[in-house]
Amino acid sequence: MPRMLDVSDEVRAEIGDEEAARLLAGESAPGSYDCTSCRTPGDPEQERTSTVLFIGDETAVLAFAHAGCLPSQVVQVTEEQLQGAVRAIGGDTGEPASAKAAPEQAVLGVTSGLVLISGELHPALVVEPTAPVARPGSPGAGDDFLPLLIEQGFMPLTELSAVPPALHGWSVLLAAGQLHAVLQPNPHGGRPVAWWQAHQPLQVTDGWRSAANKHQQVLMFAAPVGSIGRQPREDLLRDALDKAAANGKLVAAALPLAGL
Repeated sequence: MPRMLDVSDEVRAEIGDEEAARLLAGESAPGSYDCTSCRTPGDPEQERTSTVLFIGDETAVLAFAHAGCLPSQVVQVTEEQLQGAVRAIGGDTGEPASAKAAPEQAVLGVTSGLVLISGELHPALVVEPTAPVARPGSPGAGDDFLPLLIEQGFMPLTELSAVPPALHGWSVLLAAGQLHAVLQPNPHGGRPVAWWQAHQPLQVTDGWRSAANKHQQVLMFAAPVGSIGRQPREDLLRDALDKAAANGKLVAAALPLAGL
């Protein structure tokens, strides 16, 4: 039975025509696999399957995903991320991680949770710096975190009554069932670059991952330091988001899963 594999031109260019031909012929493709996005089983003989090539600084790993979860694509990640994905090393959701906060270096706290909007649960990431983020080149010590994001296309919210608009060019990288990065457009063109990267892949709940694959997007909320705090439960996190929005200290956008 023929393999229902999708090998994009981008992946083919990286692995070569010979290896692509072996994949399509079933010589080097798996008989079954765990989808690198949703982590549920897949079978390339029964359903369309995407080849996803993760490229680090020194290593490349070919993974497989349901075509409905991710298209065939090349994903650039750090070597540390790639090795972490291979070893399936998880981290605690919500731990602060070093990141570039467009474009100045900052330390961000990232928390995942489900947010109820219009009667439906949506996967969300809540981002809050551990210190003020000054505008690059600014002589002062002000906090320009929200203005910088608004300039990138994030929308200020006064209440969480509707899903925020999609922000094209940005995306969330969910691979091997774990959260790896938030990607933004490359100012120089080409592949997207990381706006935030996990030191090691962050674990997300099965419910969060299922919601992400259902909606094919993640809602990202961002607030300045001191606005949200570390909330141990999703209901408390929602209360903190509502208060930040009411105080004019919340921006948001809907980000597609990487490659969509």
